Amino acid sequence: MFDFFGTLTPSTPTNVWDDHAARSAAPLGMPVRTWRAAPDASFPERATGSLGDLAATFRTLAHRIGADPSEKAIAAACSARMAAQRELFVLRADAISTLTELRVRGLRLGVLSDCTAELADTWSQLPLATLVDARVLSCEEGRRKPDPELFRLIASRLDTDPQNCLYIGDGGGDELTGASNCGMQAYMLRAADWADNDAHAREDNWAGPFLPSLTDVLSLLEPSPTVGDLA
Repeated sequence: MFDFFGTLTPSTPTNVWDDHAARSAAPLGMPVRTWRAAPDASFPERATGSLGDLAATFRTLAHRIGADPSEKAIAAACSARMAAQRELFVLRADAISTLTELRVRGLRLGVLSDCTAELADTWSQLPLATLVDARVLSCEEGRRKPDPELFRLIASRLDTDPQNCLYIGDGGGDELTGASNCGMQAYMLRAADWADNDAHAREDNWAGPFLPSLTDVLSLLEPSPTVGDLA
């Protein structure tokens, strides 16, 4: 099973987040830094879905700042945000080939992501959707990594036990420790762009095993007499 952002997708550096914030701040008539700070501070709420859909979220965040944008402005800001987010849903160059080969080898695949409503709303449109057998998205479950229930849930949806799972992630949200504590074999994806990633609560001091690319996941599975039992 895989994390999504920074794992199946390339890393997102700070300047990209700044640019995306500027796009949605413009229709709201807000200073970019003020608006950028609001989503950042609210990530725990947004990632567990507690602020509602994107329009409700933006309305709440604007009110917290002391603004009262029109519905037209909210709609325009949401449109800008969705366009920016879709740019972040583009997968790494070796993601599709790696996932496809894993399926050929008979493994069940899952994605466990700390994410906001935009990913959930767009999921069915992603090429990834047809390649994985199960997903667990924090915004749909009302929990964030490293909550053990999320790791147990994704294992359950793959019809296996956590002890039979490999977990691959960049370390955001203390996910590697969370996976390990549930009995999974956790590996950090430390790709060439890892240092550029602007991620929440990343385990930069992870002392466990790591992989330099998604393609290297395949090397973990050969040869292995128990591959059929792994998810």
